[in-house]
Amino acid sequence: MIKVSLPDGSSREYESGSSAMDVAKSISHGLARNVLSASYNGATVEPTTPLTTDGDLVLYTWDALEGKEAFWHSSAHVLAQTILQFYPDANLTIGPAIENGFYYDVDFGDASISEKEFAQIEKKFIENARQKFEFNMRMVSKADALAYYKDNPFKTELIENLEDGTISFCDHADFTDLCRGGHIPNTGVIKAFKVMSVAGAYWRGNEKNPQLTRVYGISFPKASMLTEYLELLEEAKKRDHRKLGKELELFTFSQRVGQGLPMWLPKGAALRERLENFLKKAQKKAGYEQVITPHIGSKELYECSGHYAKYGKDSFQPINTPDDGEEFLLKPMNCPHHCELYKHKPRSYKDLPIRFAEFGTVYRYEQSGELHGLTRVRGFTQDDAHLFCTADQLLDEFKKVIDLVLYIFKTLDFQDFTAQVSLRDKEDKEKYIGSDENWEKAESAIIQAADEKGLKTVVEYGEAAFYGPKLDFMVKDALGRSWQLGTIQVDYNLPERFELEYKGSDNQMHRPVMIHRAPFGSMERFIAVLLEHSGGNFPLWLTPDQVIILPISEKHLEYAEEVSQLLENYDIRALVDGRNEKAGRKIRDAEMSKIPFMLIVGEQEVENKTVSVRKHGDGDKGVLSIEDFAQLVNREVKETLEEF
Repeated sequence: MIKVSLPDGSSREYESGSSAMDVAKSISHGLARNVLSASYNGATVEPTTPLTTDGDLVLYTWDALEGKEAFWHSSAHVLAQTILQFYPDANLTIGPAIENGFYYDVDFGDASISEKEFAQIEKKFIENARQKFEFNMRMVSKADALAYYKDNPFKTELIENLEDGTISFCDHADFTDLCRGGHIPNTGVIKAFKVMSVAGAYWRGNEKNPQLTRVYGISFPKASMLTEYLELLEEAKKRDHRKLGKELELFTFSQRVGQGLPMWLPKGAALRERLENFLKKAQKKAGYEQVITPHIGSKELYECSGHYAKYGKDSFQPINTPDDGEEFLLKPMNCPHHCELYKHKPRSYKDLPIRFAEFGTVYRYEQSGELHGLTRVRGFTQDDAHLFCTADQLLDEFKKVIDLVLYIFKTLDFQDFTAQVSLRDKEDKEKYIGSDENWEKAESAIIQAADEKGLKTVVEYGEAAFYGPKLDFMVKDALGRSWQLGTIQVDYNLPERFELEYKGSDNQMHRPVMIHRAPFGSMERFIAVLLEHSGGNFPLWLTPDQVIILPISEKHLEYAEEVSQLLENYDIRALVDGRNEKAGRKIRDAEMSKIPFMLIVGEQEVENKTVSVRKHGDGDKGVLSIEDFAQLVNREVKETLEEF
């Protein structure tokens, strides 16, 4: 008999050789029907894998990320099987699960695949899935594996890099694939499938290697889920920040200026400025001081910080000056500059904490294929700040930064988020700088602060910055998509590299601890996410134009201008649509521009010194005096813009 412990703290005894599915059936047949994957003592197992030792069992359903991963990984096998049925001479390479669905990279040789083949592939995929084929894992010797794939150079390369005794195949139906495991009970669980797209992809991501065709797919355990997903995609297209940014005239790009370098149009610049002022006001209350640093820095600065060694090869290359040997870099980070600001004069423990804040523009070379609107750019502005404090102040300062992030999220209606504790890779520590002792202190401070603030957290190993661990805020938008926005990092290493010091109460010199933080992350990325989250319907306090005044005819234009002037006295941002167009057309255009309030003025409004009010998306709100309308607007602003 073996003892199996479950996540709820209970434990049961089973015959040795029982499987995860046997355990699920013993709990309830309903649970068993929904189990997709499992882990035993922390390792992924097949639902049918015999369990022979005592251990901790976790059963995964569709609701768990691990369940989805097994589902989509298994679906990739079925896709590969289906592709070979249509293209028997194709060479398969790899087919992993990804965040939404899966893909398979295929060498089609002289053949090709296009959108017109998608429907027949989808039909055949479902026919294969309905056969309820089980996934069976088996160990294979290296020699046998190489023999099986002797005509597939890609699989051969993968196998040659594996050790004999670690190689496994997965069989279902008459199809076999090189695989490490992690499958659903059988193909019949897959009820819906769609080919999403095809794209070019280099073997192992190296442009010097052969180009393959990447076939993207997605699958679900219910047909209704696919329908919902496709509807979500359509809504996402409508909310695409690139589309909305163009329609709302917020930003633009120019090939002549350069790829990945956004330019802000007047309305976008006003929006950005308002966001900056919002954060500056909160930061001032929290004891931050604004600083400004140059857009370039000596190469020596980034060699000292370690950034050049880590990122130099993949970044913008050094700028040479007329002086021999003098080299500068476009600023990839603000932190080295802030370290030098700290050093400009001697510091005492009485001076700490010091909080330097800067909306600093930085430059990083992204591959052209990775650029995407405002979310992946080559020049972006971080809402950056660096705090220098004593070890005793660290926990309190970190919690205050968390408070600031939570205030921002609440004000901008990001209600669904998880705090990700990003730690060092347990095995590969070569890519990090600093002592184990400093890393342990930094990691424990983050975990404690998050715990004391009651944050919902997940721990991810290998996601830390090279100089320290992080608390990353993973925010879900209105469509349920996850974005990494704010970040807080603890750093014991840069103070050492820059030899930062302060005189303690013991009259001895000590190293400060450094906190890096950016609640927005970057202005560009944050505005992109905010655009898609809100669909362009910004909070009233933030939107570039709060009110548009629509005169019914030219003879009402003078009164419209008068209303605009009066609203300005109440700090309300208004514009006048003075075009010679019908009122209906003006209203439709104002709705498309997502301006929160429309004021329609005609004969009666001129005579009574009133305005007819319409709210975007909410229709007619009646006739008000200008003063009453101004109070309505300012009241709504006050309600949505709480003080920090």
